[in-house]
Amino acid sequence: MIQLFADSPVLFIASAAAFALLIGSFLNVVIYRLPLMMEREWREQCVEIEKMPKSDIPAGRFNLVTPRSRCPSCGKPILSWQNIPVLSYLALGGRCAACRKPISSRYPLVEAATAILVSLVAWRFGFGWEALMGIVLTLMLIPITMIDFDHQLIPDSIVLPLLWIGLGMSLFHPVAGSDVLFISSRDAIIGAIAGYLTLWSFFWAFKLATGKDGMGYGDFKLLGALGAWLGYQYLFTIVMMSAVVGAILGIGLIVFRGRDHQVPMPFGPFLATAGYIAMMFGDRLKSALNLPF
Repeated sequence: MIQLFADSPVLFIASAAAFALLIGSFLNVVIYRLPLMMEREWREQCVEIEKMPKSDIPAGRFNLVTPRSRCPSCGKPILSWQNIPVLSYLALGGRCAACRKPISSRYPLVEAATAILVSLVAWRFGFGWEALMGIVLTLMLIPITMIDFDHQLIPDSIVLPLLWIGLGMSLFHPVAGSDVLFISSRDAIIGAIAGYLTLWSFFWAFKLATGKDGMGYGDFKLLGALGAWLGYQYLFTIVMMSAVVGAILGIGLIVFRGRDHQVPMPFGPFLATAGYIAMMFGDRLKSALNLPF
């Protein structure tokens, strides 16, 4: 099988896409449930420390596995055949099989986006360890993006493992041999420190100047994690891309959608997007723009 994937790039890309569709379905669960799990944990801590009533905590186990996924409208459990990525949504016409209420199109969109992004990684790097690690990075950036978009929150339970995996990968340099992933431990450590301190410095400069919080600490950790994966050489590219795209989108929302400029906008999705682009095409971007590092 390994030799077959190595000899047939098309088969490898197709297999990666099929795998990503399945993982995308699980990522939908992570995106929806992880913030609720964090809220439950916070409430449990408040019960212990602040003596809040236990009635504030919903009864029953609640994690990424239990209980089974249910229709948000009628509460009926979703059967296995109704949970096939993308296909079940299309077969059911985007509605619950029981109550026929509409189901958010975001679920198949996340699954399809996961398949597309992973397929691009498989195409970019080809069969090998580098593609595997690129897929891991991609699959961890997707829930970070969506959770931060929804809740302006980047969970430590995702971003910290992302950081440590990036640092751990650097131990295998130069055995794996790569110009993007599997960087040296020196570049990874400097990247993690520089990434965190860069946004930390921006945060405090902005806070001292305006008295407001410009971003959250999760953004510091995310850029530090991207620095651990890609090296300090890509931090400037990532920050510039995320800042420019964020500014353009923010201005567009204010002008065309009437968004209140006082309403904060999460920065994590832009960092994650820029990190993915840097992983895929960062070397070409730096050459095209003639960036200093």
